[in-house]
Amino acid sequence: MAEVFSKTNLVSSWHQNHHHNQSISVFPKSCNFNKSGYFCSLKLKSNASSSSSILSTSDFHGKRIVVQNNEALPRRGTSQSQASTIKAQTTLRIGKAQKWWEKGLQPNMKEVTSAEDLVESLSKAGDKLVVVDFFSPGCGGCKALHPKICQLAEMNLDVQFLQVNYEEHKSMCYSLNVHVLPFFRFYRGAHGRLCSFSCTNATIKKFKDALAKHSPDRCSLGPPKGLEEKELLALAANKDLSFNYTPMPVEPVPAEQVVVAEAEPSSSNREPVLPRTSGFAPDSEEKTLVTAGR
Repeated sequence: MAEVFSKTNLVSSWHQNHHHNQSISVFPKSCNFNKSGYFCSLKLKSNASSSSSILSTSDFHGKRIVVQNNEALPRRGTSQSQASTIKAQTTLRIGKAQKWWEKGLQPNMKEVTSAEDLVESLSKAGDKLVVVDFFSPGCGGCKALHPKICQLAEMNLDVQFLQVNYEEHKSMCYSLNVHVLPFFRFYRGAHGRLCSFSCTNATIKKFKDALAKHSPDRCSLGPPKGLEEKELLALAANKDLSFNYTPMPVEPVPAEQVVVAEAEPSSSNREPVLPRTSGFAPDSEEKTLVTAGR
């Protein structure tokens, strides 16, 4: 209870009997309330500047003094809106509780905010290995696996971990064909997607093996590929997302025209003329018959 004491008479009386370098401590024994205000029985104690303590001999000890009403406390007849305002001002502010997927995050872990953020993060990664972690706040397997993912991220600071909240980006996950959780996809440079799989706390070895296989440094030719072409088109076609994508025009490859000059057969390459005999036809005549359907 916060009371405002009538300090004028109390302090003036105290300074008349004691030195200015002494301090006063007030200990309320009991307080009562009536129509006139609050009545408290006080115990006063002075603390000298020296190591010894001197008890007060003030005549206020054991007697009742009038205490002024605190204006911050609602009085009788105060409107409900004023009482709620006073209560809101005196209520202690409690800090926001940290969510489980926000605990243990490492500098190389980032939560994706939109489809544009996902595409941009993959394009800016260069040749760095990127692990996209699809999770849901209500998924028990995701919650149990999260501390180990944070530990692996701490051990592999050269790997970028992207977190995608399924509940906040459900439409985007549908376009990316993500229908099971927890789910992981590995991307790297011009190779694009390396692997996709789902694992739990019991099958964490699958994640560790993929991390050990694809984490060594390597150089890829060409710009980072990121998402596949069909995934980008699916995101652009999704009306729930504000994502635009224009496919690169494909230049037609001109067909090579090969001109072959017909050479006249020489005398050495001419077919020999076979003599006609009964019951025998040359090969050329036989082919003509088969082609004609006779």
